[in-house]
Amino acid sequence: MPWLSILMGVSALGALGVAFVKNDKLAKQATLAVSLVVMVLTIVMTVQFSPNGDRFQFAETYDWIPAFGVHYAVAVDGVALVLILLSAILVPIVVLASWHDAEAGKRSVRTYFALLLVLEAMMIGVFAATDVFLFYVFFEAMLIPMYFMIGSYGGAQRSYAAVKFLLYSLFGGLLMLVAVIALYVIAGKGTFLFPELIGAITDPTTQKWLFLGFFIAFAIKAPLWPFHTWLPDAAAQAPAGAAVLLVGVLDKVGTYGMLRFCLELFPEASKWATPVVIALAVIGIVYGAIVAIGQTDIKRLIAYTSISHFGFIAMGVFAMTQNGAAGSALYMVNHGFATGALFLIAGFLIYRRGSAFISDYGGVQKVAPILAGTFLVAGLSGLSLPGLSPFVSEFMVLLGTYEVYAVPAIIGATGVVLAAIYILWMYQRTMNGPTAESVQGMADLNIRERWVVGPLVALIIVLGFFPKPLLDVINPSVKETIHNVSVTAPASAVAKEGQ
Repeated sequence: MPWLSILMGVSALGALGVAFVKNDKLAKQATLAVSLVVMVLTIVMTVQFSPNGDRFQFAETYDWIPAFGVHYAVAVDGVALVLILLSAILVPIVVLASWHDAEAGKRSVRTYFALLLVLEAMMIGVFAATDVFLFYVFFEAMLIPMYFMIGSYGGAQRSYAAVKFLLYSLFGGLLMLVAVIALYVIAGKGTFLFPELIGAITDPTTQKWLFLGFFIAFAIKAPLWPFHTWLPDAAAQAPAGAAVLLVGVLDKVGTYGMLRFCLELFPEASKWATPVVIALAVIGIVYGAIVAIGQTDIKRLIAYTSISHFGFIAMGVFAMTQNGAAGSALYMVNHGFATGALFLIAGFLIYRRGSAFISDYGGVQKVAPILAGTFLVAGLSGLSLPGLSPFVSEFMVLLGTYEVYAVPAIIGATGVVLAAIYILWMYQRTMNGPTAESVQGMADLNIRERWVVGPLVALIIVLGFFPKPLLDVINPSVKETIHNVSVTAPASAVAKEGQ
C-alpha cells in the first residue's frame, strides 16, 4: 500500500476540488472532510508501523530525473512518522478553527481552504522524502501556500510579514540548494537518495562547508537565534490557523532537518559545530523567554515563547545523546499541540474583542470561564508544567544535554523559570482581575470552538502522563541516528549512548 503517496494525493486532489467549488459553505465542509480522511488514513498507517522493523518503512522509490539520479523516494522512520501524524491531526483542527477567517477579510473562502490542503500535502511530503533533492523541492514548495495565507488573509501588516517570511526562507533555501548540488557532485554516487549518501563525504573541510549550507537553511526555518526575526512578524500577522501550522509544523522542518541531514550526512562537521550551536540554542532559550515577558501583543508573545522552545529542541539534537535526541523529537510533537492550542485560543479571544493587545483585556474568566480554563491549560503546557506533555520532552532534553554539557543545560533550565513569568503574567493580565468594560458580555467558546480546543487539551494531558507510545516509535530511529554519528560524536556522548 503506497500510504504516503495516497496521503499526499488525497490532500492535493482535495485542494483541486475545493478550488472549483462555488459555494463557500460546501468548500469548508469538503476541506474538513478531506482533512479528516487524511487523518484517519495516517492513524491507520501509524498503527501498521513496526518500531522494531526496518528503519524506513512504507518506502516508495521511482525514477524522476534519471539523468541526474533524482528519485521520487518517500518513506518514514519513527521521527518522520510522528511529525506526519502531528500534521494530520492539526490540519482538521485548523480547518474547523478557521471557519470564519477568510470571511472576515471578504476574500475568497475556497482559495483559503484549498491552500490549507495544498500545505498539508507539502508538509507530508517534506517529512516523508528520502531523496535529498525531493526534500529540497518540498522544503521550498511549502513556502508558497503559507506566503499567500499570510499575505492575503493576515492582519494589517500582512504584506510586510509575508514578504519577510519569504525572503528569509528563500535565502536559506538557496544556500541549501548549493549544498545539495555540491553534495551530489562531491559524493560521486550518482544519486540523491539519503541512505546511500550517509558516510559518502569523508573530508572534514568539505563536510564543514556542506554542513553550513544545510544548517543555516534549517536554522532560519526553525528559527534558531539569531535567524529568528521573521517569526514574530509572520506569526502575529497570520490568521490563527495559519500561525498554528507555521509554528507547529513548518518550523519543525528546520529541527527535523538538523537531526536527519546535518547529523547523519556530516557527522564530523556536526561535532565541530556543536559548541557554537549549543551556545546559540542557550542564547535562544533565554533571549526568547526574556523578550516574551516584555510583549504587549498576545500572538507576538506566543511567537517569542516558540523561539525559546526551539532553542531547547536544537540543544537536544546537538547534545548527540539518546535522551537529548529523543527528547527533541518528542518536543517537536508536544510543542505543536501546546503552541497550537495557545494560538487557537488566542485567536478566538482576538476574534471576539478585535484586539491582540494584552492591555485591552482583563477579567475574561468571569464572562468566559471555558475559554479562560482552556487557555490556562494551554499556557501551563507552554511552561512545561509536570503532568502536561511538554514537561516530559523538556526534561529529556535537559537530562540528555546535562550528560555531556552540564553548564549549558543548567543555563537552559532558567528558561523554565522565565516561562512561568511570561505565561502566568499574560494569563493574570487577560483573564484575572476586574472585568474590563470592553469584554463585558464576551461569549464563551461555542460548540465548534470546543471541538477545536478539546482534542488538543486532551492530547496535552494524555501525552503528559503516557508518552510511551510516541517514544516507542521515536527511540529506534534516534538510536540509529546516534549510531551513525557515534564514530565522531563526543566520547562521553558515545559512552552514554552505549549504556
